[in-house]
Amino acid sequence: MFSRMRVPSLVAFAITSFSGCALFEPPPQEDPVAIQLAELERRLESVERVVNNQSLVQMAQKVSEIERRADQLQGRDEELQYEAEDTAERQRILYADLDARIQELERSLQVRNTNVLEGGTLPPGQLPVPGGSDRDNYQAAFELLKEERYDMAAASFKEFLAAFPDSELVDNAQYWLAESYYASNDYEQALRDFQVVIDDHPRSSKVPDALLKMGLCNYNLKRWNEARATLSRVQQDYAETTAARLAGQYLGRMDSEGV
Repeated sequence: MFSRMRVPSLVAFAITSFSGCALFEPPPQEDPVAIQLAELERRLESVERVVNNQSLVQMAQKVSEIERRADQLQGRDEELQYEAEDTAERQRILYADLDARIQELERSLQVRNTNVLEGGTLPPGQLPVPGGSDRDNYQAAFELLKEERYDMAAASFKEFLAAFPDSELVDNAQYWLAESYYASNDYEQALRDFQVVIDDHPRSSKVPDALLKMGLCNYNLKRWNEARATLSRVQQDYAETTAARLAGQYLGRMDSEGV
């Protein structure tokens, strides 16, 4: 009987003892370990906030620096664009001014040359292009020769030779002066002027042509011996030139004519 009543009593005692322990356990918030953990968590969050704030500041500074440099680059780009446009505009103005001046000069020269050509003669001592360079005047005289204005061409070449004795075109001018007389059938004067090419400019490329024309002048003057001698000289001394080939043709012609 005692044993049966003892087991329930023991169980009730255990339950009562356990309940009593639970009633006297310290509350969780007052646990020192929990308090320390909470403090550490708070401090960690504080540090993280500081670090995050510093990162944001640095990021903001970098963004600001990038924006500043972008503004500088944009400003430099606009400056370069302005300079390019300004340079292009100045070049356009310069070109327009230069073109206008050239056109004015060309009109002036054209009027002057037209007046001279229509007059048929050059005033004594006047170049075909007064104030022009040696090449300008040489070209103007040569144009007169091509237009078969032989008297004016001869006068122009004479003035050229007097005005530009040191020009590199002197030998050519002397040759075309003689050619002007040859083309107008003044063979005696042409002979004299072709001889000047040979005597004064022995190294000129015009020497073979001048000799050829001297032979033709003698041919037209019916000086057969002189013509044959001169044409043969061209063949012998300048065998590889066009003048030598033409000289051979005229010698063949003279042979066929029996002169």
